[in-house]
Amino acid sequence: MTDQGPEPGSHRWAYGWRRIMLATGMLVYPALTALGVSHTVAGAWAVAGHAVVAAFTVCYAAGGIAFARGRRRQAELLTAGQAALFVAAMPFAHADAFFLGTGVVSFVAVLFPARATAAVAAGTVGALLLPWAVRPWHAGPGWFQALALLFSTLTVRGFSEIATTNQELVAARAEVARLASEAERNRIARDLHDLLGHSLTAITVKSRLAQRLAAKDLALAVEEMAAVEDLSRQALADVRAAVSGYREVTLAAELARGRELLRAAGVVADLPGATDAVAPAHRELFGWVVREGLTNVVRHARAERCAVLLTGTSVEIRDDGPGKGGGAGPGDGKGLAGLRERVAAADGSVEAGPLGQRGWRLRVTVPAVPGRPHAPAGEGSR
Repeated sequence: MTDQGPEPGSHRWAYGWRRIMLATGMLVYPALTALGVSHTVAGAWAVAGHAVVAAFTVCYAAGGIAFARGRRRQAELLTAGQAALFVAAMPFAHADAFFLGTGVVSFVAVLFPARATAAVAAGTVGALLLPWAVRPWHAGPGWFQALALLFSTLTVRGFSEIATTNQELVAARAEVARLASEAERNRIARDLHDLLGHSLTAITVKSRLAQRLAAKDLALAVEEMAAVEDLSRQALADVRAAVSGYREVTLAAELARGRELLRAAGVVADLPGATDAVAPAHRELFGWVVREGLTNVVRHARAERCAVLLTGTSVEIRDDGPGKGGGAGPGDGKGLAGLRERVAAADGSVEAGPLGQRGWRLRVTVPAVPGRPHAPAGEGSR
């Protein structure tokens, strides 16, 4: 399903031909009442009785259309009209007039669910006892009319609940699709920020280094510019992968890139040479942490040294700069905000703040993987 709306099949089930067929099928009851009029009275009385039944049929159809179009007040007024015509039909159709009562009680059950039980009970008892109680009708209990009213009304009420539930399901599926689309847009935006932030920072740093080297060592300057070209190509590939949803970040690759980035920025790097201490389930997340943390060190810290410490459940990035290497504090900066979202999804925590008078620390901690030993804090890979 897309965010363009509910699927056609769902729409037909909630709003379509099944409801129309049920409503049309109920017209058999005015037809039975008309037959009752023909059997009970004749002449002008028959004409008048058939006119009442015809008026009821028109009122019933108009009420169904009003209800389908969401005009509840109009449907209620037309239901009241049907009730009046049902009563008016009794002198002409006697017990068969209760077939019209089936339509009235069905509308009441749909429009006023809280009164459905009372309406069905009253209609059924009335159809059963009134033909027997009114002696001029010369009839016994209206078993057939009572059963028709009872089961038809229950069917209409049950179908109405099913249709309402399906409408809610259609709306819920549309909302789920909208939220999924929004979540995907947020993921792409977050990934693009993290990817481009790191890549463009590295390109900027290497470009400046190439400018400084141009006057001293042209060969090294050309080498740095070639690295800039490689970074640009990699950034383009990363953007395409992020948009496609197949972006893969590995901790080992980010450490290698981070080492090169810090070297180009003139920062002494103290980075782990292995990632074995980290569970495979956490390596991608820690890779994002290293990417964001080292990018911010180069951008903001003005540091001379930077270290990354790894354990089985944590990754920590420290620098000795006077600036804000790990971010601008809780809630500040899109990069750190995006990182908090990633860590929260893994049930982890983020700590970012200054280290004494000088330096900054970014630390991410995640739950241990069951059954996997991990090094205590401070004893991870270096």
